Amino acid sequence: MPIACRGACVMMLPMIRRLAIAVFVLASVCTARPVTAAKSLQDAIGKVERETHGKVLSAETKHNGRSAVYRIKVLTRDGQVRVIEVPADEERSSR
Repeated sequence: MPIACRGACVMMLPMIRRLAIAVFVLASVCTARPVTAAKSLQDAIGKVERETHGKVLSAETKHNGRSAVYRIKVLTRDGQVRVIEVPADEERSSR
């Protein structure tokens, strides 16, 4: 391989690395399972704990007009902090 091509290929490595990371992130987002609605904040916390096998750091209910969502911050087993939003089951929670 000519020397000029080696230099160009080496210069493309950071771009290829960024592209690989972008593909990985996109694949992770596309394969994430949707979280089903929960009837209470405690129910949502239990679902997140079961699905992530992590430690819940905080949890709160956020209201947006007529709808509500449970926002749960969890520390995963691999040390990442994730925020998971679980929709509130409005029919069951209003009874």
